[in-house]
Amino acid sequence: MAQAKGRLFLVATPIGNMEDITVRALRTLEEVDFIAAEDTRRTRKLLTRYEIHRPLVSYHDHNKLRAGPAIVRRIASGESAALVSDAGSPGISDPGFLLVKLAIEEDIDVIPIPGPSSVICALQTSGLPTHSFAFEGFLSRKKGKRSARLRALALEERTMVFFESPHRVGSTISAMLECLGDRRITICRELTKRFEEIIRTRLSEATGLLADKKMQGEFVLVVEGKSS
Repeated sequence: MAQAKGRLFLVATPIGNMEDITVRALRTLEEVDFIAAEDTRRTRKLLTRYEIHRPLVSYHDHNKLRAGPAIVRRIASGESAALVSDAGSPGISDPGFLLVKLAIEEDIDVIPIPGPSSVICALQTSGLPTHSFAFEGFLSRKKGKRSARLRALALEERTMVFFESPHRVGSTISAMLECLGDRRITICRELTKRFEEIIRTRLSEATGLLADKKMQGEFVLVVEGKSS
């Protein structure tokens, strides 16, 4: 008889506030054979908080080509695994999608366990249209590629959502103003955390508003689409 395959669970974890985790997510983390984590130190803090004791393996952008096939082999042999990212839903703007692809190729069941999303949190508080939106993730770190992508988005009528680091958020907003023109923007920082901040302004005013602020934590930028 062929060995039954395990399953891969994509478990969404808190984006900041540790209380933002579902009962189903906790149960899944308790029941799987092992957990593949983007940052095992961060994940261990979450597991300790909820007294979950499951083995951890590392899966991130720098070891994905080696670790991914090893994880899939374990699942194919009958073990079940949970994939978690640093925060939020795994597989979105992180190497998790490659693991999902490998699992699908091996006919392994991939099961999403939904939960917190910084994209949805930012959108719903932005005051910008949400019936249709474009998620762009992180823009290129290279100035030329970043500007080229923004120029390509100049005619995009949907609300746009971007991720950005504290070190580049200022230059990214300046590039948006140059390439997109002056539009409404909602700047979300430290969502669900103690120092959560949401700024609703225009691109022309955003850089000045950020000038005196301490740049820490990842940003979510929600930018108005082109007026039709």
